[in-house]
Amino acid sequence: MAGAKESTVRSRQRSRTATLHRKSSLPVWADAILRVMFVLSLIGLAVAVHWFDRTGLQDNYDGDVSFLDVIYFTMISITTTGYGDIAPVTERARMFDALIVTPIRIFVVLIFVGTAYNFVLKRTWDKWRMKILQSNLENHIIVAGFGVSGQEATKELLERGQDPKSIVVVDKNADAIAAAESMGCTVIAADATRDETLTDVRIQTASSVIVSAGSDDTSILIVLTVRHLAPTVPISVVVRASDNELLARQAGASNVINPVNFAGLLLAGSCHGEHIADYISDLASVTGRVALAERAVTPEEYGTPMTGLTTGVGVRLYRNGQPFGFWQAEAQAMQAGDLVVEIVPGNDTSAVK
Repeated sequence: MAGAKESTVRSRQRSRTATLHRKSSLPVWADAILRVMFVLSLIGLAVAVHWFDRTGLQDNYDGDVSFLDVIYFTMISITTTGYGDIAPVTERARMFDALIVTPIRIFVVLIFVGTAYNFVLKRTWDKWRMKILQSNLENHIIVAGFGVSGQEATKELLERGQDPKSIVVVDKNADAIAAAESMGCTVIAADATRDETLTDVRIQTASSVIVSAGSDDTSILIVLTVRHLAPTVPISVVVRASDNELLARQAGASNVINPVNFAGLLLAGSCHGEHIADYISDLASVTGRVALAERAVTPEEYGTPMTGLTTGVGVRLYRNGQPFGFWQAEAQAMQAGDLVVEIVPGNDTSAVK
């Protein structure tokens, strides 16, 4: 528990040191044009100074330094070390070449290398890397939206032993993506409402999807998109308005969680016993003394009552999607295909609840 809290504090401290940044609103072609214009302006500056100070240059071919000779000398000086046919002979011309032209040469090289990296190498590398990651995505968990709820859900999954590489976080916010990446998760900065995005994260092979987009309308749209692409994948969604719970279920959500209603239930329960809310919170977290677990009934348990479970305390049985309490007749003889929800020992055996 203490280690988890320290890790959380360190994570929050790292997030505070992040600098503000914003995605450029310029299209790719405009960005490329701006880079070319900047390079031309640097070359133009060097040509202008060389032309006005052409008396400091010496042409070893015909002795006359024309405007074309200045352009030639400037381009050769910026792109190479020169051929010696035209050379600076005065101290002023040599100092200009040493202090101005040399930095311009470095800037031009860096700009062209950066452009090649951004528009060719980086995209090729990203596409290749995405294919490698996609080939390993199987039975993974997709977290659509990495706000407060998404982060807490991811932390709980990690506490439960989930491999961080098998958690795929989808969010458009750069800070959220950086936070998820710091946890070791696989990330993609994209819109989870788009078919292309969900196809890229292989929604068809996912084991489950957690949706917490921050707004109910966006979350429900994500649920609709997920259900359209993966008809059978379990979807858990967070909604904050009670009116939207039915819409989320109609959209295809398997589980609809309303944090406001849940908080109200805990508050009301605490009025009838000071330890009720504490115990419910303990059940929800794997780091507590007790935890909830769901599993299929084993063949050895067929025909036995749910109250006779040896792995935990059975509290609910699901048969054909219908829930039954441990006191009901259906729970007195478990059958093949039944699912049981039971209370099992948690990881924190030292705490007293």
